[in-house]
Amino acid sequence: MSSAPAPAPAPASGGAPHRPSGPQSDRPRPPFRGERGGRGRGSRGGRGRDTRRPMRSGPSQGGPAPEKRVADYFPEKPASNIVRVIPLGGVEEVGRNMCAIEANNDIFVLDVGFQFMSEGDAPGIDYVLPNTKYLEQNIDRVRAVIITHGHLDHIGGVPFLMGRMGNPPIYTQNLTSVMILKRQEEYPEMPRPEMVVVEPGSVHTIGNTKVKFFPVTHSIPDSMGVSIQSPIGNVVITGDLKLDHENGEPMPHEAKKWGELGKDNNLLFIADSTNAERDGFSIPERKVHETLENIVRTVSGRLIIGTFASQFERMIHIIETAEKMGKKIVTEGRSMKTNLEIAQKTGLLKIDKSTVIPATEIGDYPADKIIVLATGAQGEEFAALMRIATKQHKNIVLNPRDTVVLSSSVIPGNEIAVQRLKDNLYRNGASLIHYRSSDVHSTGHGNTGELVWINKQVGAKYFMPAYGYYSMTSCHARAVEQSGFPRENIILADNGTVIDIDGQALNIHKQKVPSAPLIVDGFSIGDMQEVVIRDRQALAKDGMFVIIATINLKTGKLRKSPDIISRGFIYLRESQDLLNQARLLIKKTVEDTTEGMNPVDLDYVKNTISDTMSGFLFTRTNKAPMVIPVLIGV
Repeated sequence: MSSAPAPAPAPASGGAPHRPSGPQSDRPRPPFRGERGGRGRGSRGGRGRDTRRPMRSGPSQGGPAPEKRVADYFPEKPASNIVRVIPLGGVEEVGRNMCAIEANNDIFVLDVGFQFMSEGDAPGIDYVLPNTKYLEQNIDRVRAVIITHGHLDHIGGVPFLMGRMGNPPIYTQNLTSVMILKRQEEYPEMPRPEMVVVEPGSVHTIGNTKVKFFPVTHSIPDSMGVSIQSPIGNVVITGDLKLDHENGEPMPHEAKKWGELGKDNNLLFIADSTNAERDGFSIPERKVHETLENIVRTVSGRLIIGTFASQFERMIHIIETAEKMGKKIVTEGRSMKTNLEIAQKTGLLKIDKSTVIPATEIGDYPADKIIVLATGAQGEEFAALMRIATKQHKNIVLNPRDTVVLSSSVIPGNEIAVQRLKDNLYRNGASLIHYRSSDVHSTGHGNTGELVWINKQVGAKYFMPAYGYYSMTSCHARAVEQSGFPRENIILADNGTVIDIDGQALNIHKQKVPSAPLIVDGFSIGDMQEVVIRDRQALAKDGMFVIIATINLKTGKLRKSPDIISRGFIYLRESQDLLNQARLLIKKTVEDTTEGMNPVDLDYVKNTISDTMSGFLFTRTNKAPMVIPVLIGV
């Protein structure tokens, strides 16, 4: 599928697209600008999982024949009357957010996030990062990195990628700057970023461009959006956001903020799509605070609250409530302790030192005077809450008088882990409160009702949904279209899509800049090598079958019966018949292959053994281990 724009119908009078009535209303609609219609997408940014059995090869082969490499696309610098936008991560996926904005001969990088990858998809990979090759090619024009807020999917890539971009200054608000520098301490070998702390509502001239910073409502303090100004209009990017509202009516401060922003000459609006598949309005965080405060007040025994450590406002409210009621707080989990320290350092939390106690002192206080704030509400195996649930914690032992609150929703993919956590908590007799039974969690992302309202307030000429899987950005686009926004002015982009706007028209390039994920694999950072990942998946799924044989280079005969080592494939002691047949087949393969061969080509023999044994083992076991022949010539 190409990223070229498809033709779109002109809107009907009044700006709303014409909709046929009657039976014709089900006819397929033309795609949005940049949308590639008619083909399904993988769950990870178009990298759909290949269900075919991968080829197996020995180390001498190095895997399948390499594909012909297509040269990377790096478009020429845009003309002075053009604004260029390139999402480099964060569309087609949740995480590794990064977007490049070009205006006035300046390039601004919005967010530098990372993404965790499941062990099933990429065993051994630590993090997945946005691709920065385009920025490296234009490093002399990269003026600044702008970080919208302190969550890892927006700041996690900073230690790894800043050097690749020339280590430009980072513009962000105070809490986010402290979180970035705190995380940087874990990577002393990486360049220390230059921080410029900005205030909400401020305007900074960076390079040739004025940049306005405005506050947004999210699940972490100091969240902000930006407006990047150009002669043809402003590019407005929200970062993650929701609305503070009362029963679907935005609060006065929200109406004032967005109304003022809408008075500007806004060219393009780029907005969060994470919750665009949900109708209406999200639960305000204020409601969650009220619910948790009531639980703290009424619970009779010990209270254990599992939540995200990044939920600063929630953590702060719980601690302040506990102090008012004369209760003690125990924090469990490294990230929870770290963020508590950051909250105090930045002045967000001011409490008496005696309010927070170590876990070793729990026994010194009545159970109803103890509140434990713990990480691990997603069921992570080694997180504090799971250790408590499985009786692995040194100081906290559950009992039937305990109440556990899971103050978080279930992140897709974590369903089984969370269910296991809940089961273990119930096995210990604890009472459990979670988001399906009570308002103990609120998302940090706006539902469709909020997103459409914000879009109307901004009033930009063009709109691009971001931050989400393709299904999320698509739902966001359709919701905005249904609100009366011209369909032909909505852009559905993929990672690497190059969007040029001259004020009068869109030009979406047919080619994309490099957008394949960069990976952090131990100490190395680089392109995702499909052959390496495929080999790791093969090893994880079916194990390996190692053949060690000694060959007489003069006769081509085996000196003795080959040794066989198996890991993750079969249990050798219980598979003697299979091993005996394998040894006979190896001997025959070697002797047939080397007949008349002078000199003996060990590499060719290895490849033949690998192919023959792969077929044999699959036929006998329905498994495809990695076959690794090790031949010694004497």
